[in-house]
Amino acid sequence: MKITIDGPVACGKTAVGRALARRIPAKFLDTGMMYRAVTWASIQAGVDPNDNIALANLTKSLDIEILLENGEQVLKVNGSDITDVLRDSEIESNVPKISLVSEVRHELVNQQRAIASTGDIVMVGRDIGTVVIPEADLKIYLDASIQIRAKRRQDEMRRKGCRVDLGKLVEEIKTRDNTDSKRKNSPLISAKDALIINTDRLRIDQVVSLILESIQKS
Repeated sequence: MKITIDGPVACGKTAVGRALARRIPAKFLDTGMMYRAVTWASIQAGVDPNDNIALANLTKSLDIEILLENGEQVLKVNGSDITDVLRDSEIESNVPKISLVSEVRHELVNQQRAIASTGDIVMVGRDIGTVVIPEADLKIYLDASIQIRAKRRQDEMRRKGCRVDLGKLVEEIKTRDNTDSKRKNSPLISAKDALIINTDRLRIDQVVSLILESIQKS
């Protein structure tokens, strides 16, 4: 079974996807981590974010591994664990630019499809049900208001010891939403046959229950 969960930043798709994968059970892949990995690598290598060819070549050269260790997703690039730096402000500010590069998306989509072909999987991102595996057995699209998503992101950063202004997060999320939904290549949209769930008033376990109910009906 292949299940896709798409949606905008901080809508809860990663937490829901991870919990759902445990319940089924199935493999879990947060494709956003792959774009963050490329962003991290481009910063480390000093690659110009406007140099599409250099970014494409860099992406092809990377050995990206996403592993599950002690129930947590771990990302390694060329053997180095970079999980703890993926939410750093420099990566946060640059990943939207990297995600716009068609050559980068093309390479990562190929890798994501290869991973999806290996067995049962829950895959989350922004173009999974529409581009990566449109033949998926079940497609979910999660959404939530900007204020709720900003508060969730603020709480997440506080747990990691970072303090950030809520108003600033709201503006950053608005900008990211605009970038993701208006890009020419793989824009953020709901698949026509996706189950749309608003998570404003729902806990993670409640969203998972709704998805499991949908699986049982299909």
